[in-house]
Amino acid sequence: MATLLKKPLKLALVQLATGSDKSANLTRARSRVLEAAQQGASLIVLPECFNSPYGCQYFPNYAETLLPTPPSQDKSPSFHALSSLAKEASIYLLGGSIPEYETDTKKYFNTSLMFNPKGELIATHRKVHLFDIDIPGKITFKESEILSPGNKVTLVNLPEYGKIAIAICYDIRFPELAMIAARKQCFLLIYPGAFNLTTGALHWSLQARARAMDNQLYVGLCSPARDMEASYNAWGHSMVVDPNAAVLTEAGDNEEIVYADLDGAKIEETRKGIPLRGQRRFDVYPDVSGGKIRFDE
Repeated sequence: MATLLKKPLKLALVQLATGSDKSANLTRARSRVLEAAQQGASLIVLPECFNSPYGCQYFPNYAETLLPTPPSQDKSPSFHALSSLAKEASIYLLGGSIPEYETDTKKYFNTSLMFNPKGELIATHRKVHLFDIDIPGKITFKESEILSPGNKVTLVNLPEYGKIAIAICYDIRFPELAMIAARKQCFLLIYPGAFNLTTGALHWSLQARARAMDNQLYVGLCSPARDMEASYNAWGHSMVVDPNAAVLTEAGDNEEIVYADLDGAKIEETRKGIPLRGQRRFDVYPDVSGGKIRFDE
């Protein structure tokens, strides 16, 4: 069995408290990322919409233009803040997500940016599945009123460690993305996400553990901190789950950083004990990873 994770990796999830001041959000993110780096984390994750409040009414006002890349400082201060921070701390940095505006199409996206320790952009993921739900008496939300979906699976190779997959929030409800990532030799699925108090209580932990169990790899979910004075109340509870679906670490509601040490031996141990990969019946049902998959927008 090939080792998916070449050497141990310390993962940090920054459950950031964000507000209406983008500059203040970026400053706060910088402080917490540097704190995590000082604790030895080599891969650090920020939450969905880390530079702005979350909500359809906010996306246009906080959106930044990312293309052509690299954008100017004026077009995307968040891009440059993340790039500089990754280089300063010498870490892999996943910038949760930010609202993006594409000038050519006049479309908005919910977009995640990943930088390497040199400050270079190595991956971009636009949220593929938009959060359109209506639970009577609880919550109605329709991202599609403002946002357009991304159109690709996002896998990233970290040369020292191995491959990871990036998706955003509602993407976790669609197991096909995780199945493809697992069969393409990823060791970790990362989901910056802002579940709410209704869906968070129901499904946040369940989804994380299900994706880990089904695919026998690590899963990280990074939420904003909960703010009961905001128009949208995030669930919090950022967590890391191991390949056997055990919760390694879980945040509370407020701003904090949670850490987990990832080890390739745990993946191998889990897969040897319950050898799902060799027991699948692709003569009975199709292999989703063998179909037509888009890796480019």
